[in-house]
Amino acid sequence: MASGKRQAPVIILTGTPGTGKSTHAQFLAEASPIPLKNINVSEFVKEKGLHEGYDEEWQSYTVDEDRLLDELEPLASAGGLILDWHTCELFPERWADLVIVLRCDHTQLWERLEKRGYPVKKIKENNEAEIMEVVLEEARQSYPAEIVIELKSETMEDIESNVSRIVDWIKAWQKNQAD
Repeated sequence: MASGKRQAPVIILTGTPGTGKSTHAQFLAEASPIPLKNINVSEFVKEKGLHEGYDEEWQSYTVDEDRLLDELEPLASAGGLILDWHTCELFPERWADLVIVLRCDHTQLWERLEKRGYPVKKIKENNEAEIMEVVLEEARQSYPAEIVIELKSETMEDIESNVSRIVDWIKAWQKNQAD
């Protein structure tokens, strides 16, 4: 489990592309009672060059996982992070205080990804992953059940409610750290 010595938690925010991870992470960073650094892992990989090149067919970077973990390790050890990425199983269990898996109705997800200009092949793969609960199963297999939470992310009301719930969790986490 995550270290009890950190002053702030590490929250892994995951879900199929298009489920609202970045929006949740932004709102959570703003609403949190303690400072949390929001790291969009896809952007972090691009900015730091932590990839082995660009895959034209899938329109995404091939992540160098070892270099990514090496770069994130000191940040995760310090705590106060929101790690926003479409997968979670790569992150060591010791990093995670809370793992949130965002879910969205697959027809809504399809529309969101179309609006982003994703190629149909990528939309189909992500849509099937959402239907088959791939990210949720990865989270459940990679982390203790008590820290994995599945949240619906379809409306602005869902986002507001989810952020409020996570803020309450952060407050409880802080209290537990103080005890």
